[in-house]
Amino acid sequence: MPSVNADGVSLRYETNGSGPAVVFVNDVGFGAWLWSYQHAAVAGPYEATVWDLRGTGESDAPEGPYALSTLVSDLAAVVSATGSRRVHLVGAGLGGVIALEYARRHERAASLAVLGTAPGDAVDEDALSAMAAPTDDPAALAASLDTAFAPGVPEAHPDVIEQIAEWRGADDAEPERRRDQQAAWLGTALDDLYEITTPTLVMSGTDDAVVDPEATARLAEGLPRGEHRRVEGGHLCFLSESGTVSDELLAWLDEHAD
Repeated sequence: MPSVNADGVSLRYETNGSGPAVVFVNDVGFGAWLWSYQHAAVAGPYEATVWDLRGTGESDAPEGPYALSTLVSDLAAVVSATGSRRVHLVGAGLGGVIALEYARRHERAASLAVLGTAPGDAVDEDALSAMAAPTDDPAALAASLDTAFAPGVPEAHPDVIEQIAEWRGADDAEPERRRDQQAAWLGTALDDLYEITTPTLVMSGTDDAVVDPEATARLAEGLPRGEHRRVEGGHLCFLSESGTVSDELLAWLDEHAD
């Protein structure tokens, strides 16, 4: 897998497809597997890039806590590595915050799509922390997903949960580095939203236990070109409702592609 150096930290990334560039940005602690369904839908008509945040997967894992500005600089390094003049950013949770701040600081973002994203004070810290588990404990990884999905979803799809736990074991951050990433989100106020003039799709799961859907709606209202969509599901609604979310995302990208 290729990697890019960001101030001495090696970041692993992977690019597939051709066309306008789309870069995905992960939520707290999750590896690039998080975008398995959306990446499959986007790669082809678009050039899709996934990567592991510092502390995750095959990227370097220096001790933190990590500052949001550092994670934004990491994203900038990955964007530069794609060689694309303009990129569409898709982020979940912390990844959405990183994408928003990148768009505020840089001019290369053509559009944003953020899912389950809100300022740090709108995040349920206990629910966010409940999704952490040691990567060498498949049972704990599976059990921690109860918070990530709407009630009843894990029980209804045990085979999928087992597969996700396997992906997490191979690519997720260990709990210590996960806390380092989490600190970057919880400490973010998302002030000066008026400065982010990039078209932004804000999506939220109706049963999100980590971020109140009303907070995502307020985020969209505070953005000059924000639009809000609700979908069924929990914090990781783009996994449980992958078809619906992928359709929304492709329609958004098609509308805003160069």
